[in-house]
Amino acid sequence: MTTLRNNPEPGNSPEPDNLSEFDHLPGSREFQTWRPLRLLNFYRMILSGLFVAIHLFGPAQEILGKHSPWLFEITSIAYLVFSFVCSYTIRSHLLPFQLQTSVQVLTDIVVLTLLMYASGGITSGIGILIIVAIAGGSIIAAGHFAILYAAVATLLVLGEQLYVHWTHAFQTTAYTQAGILGITFFATAILSQALARRLRESEALANRRGVDLANMEHLNEYIIHNLTSGLIVIDHESRARLVNESAKQLLANTSIQDRQPIETLSPQLAQQLQDWFNNPEFTPHGFRPSEDAAYVLPRFTRLGTDANAGTLIFLQDSSSLSQQLQQMKLASLGRLTASIAHEIRNPLGAISHAAQLLEESPKLEKDDIRLTEIIQDHSRRMNTIVENVLQLSRREQSHPKEIVLEKWLGNFVHEFCLSENLDPDRLSVEIHPQNTVILMDSNHFHQILWNLCCNAIKYGSRKSSESSIILRGGISNETKMPYLDVIDFGPGVQTDLTQIIFEPFHTTSTEGTGLGLYIARELCECNNARLSYVDITTAGGCFRISFPNPDRLNI
Repeated sequence: MTTLRNNPEPGNSPEPDNLSEFDHLPGSREFQTWRPLRLLNFYRMILSGLFVAIHLFGPAQEILGKHSPWLFEITSIAYLVFSFVCSYTIRSHLLPFQLQTSVQVLTDIVVLTLLMYASGGITSGIGILIIVAIAGGSIIAAGHFAILYAAVATLLVLGEQLYVHWTHAFQTTAYTQAGILGITFFATAILSQALARRLRESEALANRRGVDLANMEHLNEYIIHNLTSGLIVIDHESRARLVNESAKQLLANTSIQDRQPIETLSPQLAQQLQDWFNNPEFTPHGFRPSEDAAYVLPRFTRLGTDANAGTLIFLQDSSSLSQQLQQMKLASLGRLTASIAHEIRNPLGAISHAAQLLEESPKLEKDDIRLTEIIQDHSRRMNTIVENVLQLSRREQSHPKEIVLEKWLGNFVHEFCLSENLDPDRLSVEIHPQNTVILMDSNHFHQILWNLCCNAIKYGSRKSSESSIILRGGISNETKMPYLDVIDFGPGVQTDLTQIIFEPFHTTSTEGTGLGLYIARELCECNNARLSYVDITTAGGCFRISFPNPDRLNI
């Protein structure tokens, strides 16, 4: 199943050491950490470049660096070189994120303090730029580093004033301005930290919502993809925009492409859709996309009210409905057979016993003995019918399990040949691929295949050196579902009889009960499989068992 991602805890996201494929997206950790640090360094690069350019060529040379031009020049150039070095370390992640942030912000504070001193102290106005450095560092850095930056900046500004006062470098000192500037530093740090915390909480909340939406999207995709009901979404031009796997299997078309016209998916479905467009009261009816496919019952629903709205098509395998109806029918049949079994079997047993006693009488003539034999034969036939009906009504619920088809058939062939005294060469197994797995109740499958093979032996005739029975199966190229063909080399089934051979009590033999194929089909439907007769030209008769997909039946 699709893995759902965990929600990140706010404020606890680890800093990435390496870029990921999503780091360029807004809301990612890279976007919220390294990219702002790059923007802060870009500001540092522009600021240092302006300092160098203005001092060397600009008209403000008398203001910037007027107290110590050589110190201003050296510091500005070093600051510009430092910004280029930081650009490399940030891009390469040479140092941990928090260490780089602290080193760069503290360097900004120290450099700007030196430039402020070289330009005549606080009155030069350069001290305001320290506020920008503290604000930027406070927003990017985590924890209490903002207070550290403010404290270091305040101490440096006050230290600069003490040094000026001690050396009498300037005519006047500005302790008051230095104090106000220090208070501003702390206020900026506290406000920036609060703003950063709010931003991080909002970003964490957005990440959680994004993860929830992503999980919901994955869950929806998983459910749609694995629905046992077919699902097709078409646009206003009747082109398929979404087709899940069940729909492809029900339509016996696994090569469906995006925006493929619905007419090419299934002409029958397209015709019913057009009828529904023309008449919303139209009631869809079941259809069979191909000879081997099950009957499919469509349902149509509009996805909007405007003219360009799409349409949602549900496809349901009618075999599930048939299975429910069959269960009800079997329940009724069980109650009926339970009530008539006693009424039929006891008189039947008495008739059979009387015929045996009469047959042992020495006074019977030859014609009378033949009459007793007829009574015995028909008594046994009626008893067989009752037994078959009782077996059908008492059938236990199926317990499907995965079966490796080729291995299971090998054991079945060995048992069948011993029981029916059949030459093993007359029954061959051809499974491609050899690792084909089916989902079926083993006991039911045994009974189904035994009935089909007995019919093949009884009604099929061998031609030249070919095998009397071929068990050929694997994965269908059309439906991509497992199947098994039971092929004989007899005359086959007449075309006008293919629709009624599975009806109960239909038989062409005077000795048969007409319940073998009926019971086999009922057992198949009980396991969500289908038993059908396939007309082939390379042999005689062919009965095909179409199994459900073992990967999708229980989803």
